[in-house]
Amino acid sequence: MANIKSAEKRIHQSELRRNRNRAVRSRLRSAIKGYRQATDDRKAASLPATVAEIDRAVKKGVIHRNAAARYKSRLAKKSARAGAPPAR
Repeated sequence: MANIKSAEKRIHQSELRRNRNRAVRSRLRSAIKGYRQATDDRKAASLPATVAEIDRAVKKGVIHRNAAARYKSRLAKKSARAGAPPAR
């Protein structure tokens, strides 16, 4: 356990950030999984929400922007194969 007050504070802050990051990452993974499991007619509707969730994770610093671009690119490719219109 930390003996210095600033170290105790750092431990507390790290735990809060870890919990926040876990929640954001969980929402991101759920959104991607939901998109992948959706039927072709529902994929078109869920693509913008999934892309927004990816962007939200980048904004909060949970994933790297290049990783987000990779996720979005792969989702757009699958969407194009399914015949859905592209997301913005």
